[in-house]
Amino acid sequence: MKVVIIIPTYNEKGNIERLIEILENKVFPKIKNYSMNILVADDNSPDGTAKEVRRLMKKWKNVYINTGEKKGLGAAYVRAMSYAIEDLKADILFEMDADGQHDHSKIPEFLKKIEEGYDMVVGTRYSNGGSIPPNWPLHRKAFSITANQLIRVVLGRFAIRDWTGGFRALRKEVFLKEKNKLTEFRGYTFQVSFLHKVSADGFRIAEVPFHFTDRTLGDSKIAPAEYIINVLKYVLLARIVELAHSPFLKYAIAGFVGYIINAVTLEVFYRKGFHPSLAGAIGAEFSIIWNFTVNNLWAFNHYKITNPLRLVLKFPQFNLVSAGSLLIISGVIGFGTHFFGAATRQLFLIIGVVFFVVPYSYSMYNIFIWKRWHISFLSKLQKMAG
Repeated sequence: MKVVIIIPTYNEKGNIERLIEILENKVFPKIKNYSMNILVADDNSPDGTAKEVRRLMKKWKNVYINTGEKKGLGAAYVRAMSYAIEDLKADILFEMDADGQHDHSKIPEFLKKIEEGYDMVVGTRYSNGGSIPPNWPLHRKAFSITANQLIRVVLGRFAIRDWTGGFRALRKEVFLKEKNKLTEFRGYTFQVSFLHKVSADGFRIAEVPFHFTDRTLGDSKIAPAEYIINVLKYVLLARIVELAHSPFLKYAIAGFVGYIINAVTLEVFYRKGFHPSLAGAIGAEFSIIWNFTVNNLWAFNHYKITNPLRLVLKFPQFNLVSAGSLLIISGVIGFGTHFFGAATRQLFLIIGVVFFVVPYSYSMYNIFIWKRWHISFLSKLQKMAG
């Protein structure tokens, strides 16, 4: 398979020769069964970076250059990845900085993850032995760690620990799938947006820990204030759009109506003399019937059960799964009214639904009824068993 390591440059003349020599002399000879290549994506550097690369191309026949206008990191990567696939016939692409901050000795580990079936491999500084430079000022360390944690929380994807790094490997199919979505992200937001879209489209992502070192030559190209603003804008807007198109929003709306049905039924049966926990259980069953119908036709319509026989068989299964909700509702209401009186029945209905039933039922629906999470759930179980 053909591997192309893409190195974006702008005024990196002092670094590029050293990195290429290291890759050619120390890294590539240890890698078997791959055709290893280097593509420098230079943004018309005024310091003569391109001229230095062309000199090295005479020495190393697997070194190439792709030049273009300076439009930002993302634009450089999109341009260079397109060239690598179309002109160099690359199968696997690497993202790697020219300044020596990325641990080149980890490249074989990235390729091993690709061999194991992963579609994208991310170098991580924040787990399993990864690290950031100890000499960084405290505010820089705090910013780096906090930014990644914020992205994880807002996007709701906790399995990926390093969202902002630029040391990655990916199959060409990943880039070809996402290419048209990446053209608007020209700066450093490209790294976050690319990884987010890859994750959202269900590609398998692995991480390889590495020790991130500080550059010794040249200056960082990141403008901190602009970078922070752009990243925040992206993750917040992306999450809003994601939730708006997610079954969860529809599920939540259907569930709110189900809650109204539950609350009204609870009140009606309680006033007829039923115990609050039994009245709550009856209301929950009415709510279950509503939820099954509306979720099947609307919230999970892409996975809709249409076969009449399967529909008949699925409803008892849905009830069985929802039995946990019945137990939760009756248990929480029973506990609350026992200690705080029957007047608190509606309060404890809300507590039971919001804090217990919502996460439980949404997970069970996705895993067992409409099976949106079926494959990933099984793979996680297999990993835990292995």
